Amino acid sequence: MKKDENPYHILVVEDNLGDYVLLEEYLSEYLLNLDIIHAENYQTASKILAEKEQAIDLVFLDLSLPDKSGEELVVDITKIAIGVPIVVLTGFSDLEFGSRSLALGASDYLVKDDLSPAVLYKSLIYNIQRLNFIAELKESKRKYSDLFQLNPSPIIVYDQKSLKIIDVNEAASSKYGYSREEFLEMDLLDIRPKSEERVLLDSVKDFWVMNSNNYQRVTKHLKKNGEILDVEISPAKVKINNKDAGLVLINDITEKLRYVRKIEEQNETFREIAWIQSHVVRAPLARMMGLVNLIESQEEELNEELKELVEYIKISARELDGIIRDISQKSEGISKNS
Repeated sequence: MKKDENPYHILVVEDNLGDYVLLEEYLSEYLLNLDIIHAENYQTASKILAEKEQAIDLVFLDLSLPDKSGEELVVDITKIAIGVPIVVLTGFSDLEFGSRSLALGASDYLVKDDLSPAVLYKSLIYNIQRLNFIAELKESKRKYSDLFQLNPSPIIVYDQKSLKIIDVNEAASSKYGYSREEFLEMDLLDIRPKSEERVLLDSVKDFWVMNSNNYQRVTKHLKKNGEILDVEISPAKVKINNKDAGLVLINDITEKLRYVRKIEEQNETFREIAWIQSHVVRAPLARMMGLVNLIESQEEELNEELKELVEYIKISARELDGIIRDISQKSEGISKNS
């Protein structure tokens, strides 16, 4: 049989030397690089765990030690061996307490009379891997929590059936003015103007029956102080405690729309300018040029000085006409692009 070549550091807390030797033999059948430490009582075990000169991968703990036993022993060892799985070793007479020890912080329990090399090895591997999995799960949960809370955009999580808000991030509290506790007493209707309630109910219904992951809408939200926001929402379907929930990422576009409206107002002003250039200003210019042509068509010969003045007027009129045309063309270009 090929042995497990990974290094393992095991602490066995057992006052019975015969049981310890048997345990060591069983473990050695499956483990090639076994570093096993023996403690005959609680005091020695606690000192080893407290010093942590080397990492302990797992503790096998006998329930009956000379200086401490039972519930008190399990509780005190788990307080010291933080992050280390503890496997309780028990006899048939303590079988019920062995099961109860799991609630006190133990990772597993084994009946001494049922021990074998395979049973010990499976318990060792299972409990070490289980602890690593729990640590990874906690780290993943912490990262998710960081992503959720540190996201600069407001995020609201709601129950799919009741629309009750079940979680918000800090950005949502900052944006809307409600504390997290206040949010958790509200539902989605509470952050919508009354005029938007039917729109909300219809859009939520549409979202949950469709399969698309790219569902976005522009709508209006209501802050605690009564201010109305224009927002773009990007919802997603998630599971919270095995229940359907919606996660809504919110982008405040109030200032953006305000800027767009201001540009539209400016464009309207430009359109008015274009109309004035084309009709109001051009009309007197056309009359002025008509008068110049009328003067030039007179039968009487104009003297040189008068001819020169008329020519200056014509040149100035053509320049003004060119300026008006240029302004009109630019104004029309803005109007077409708006």
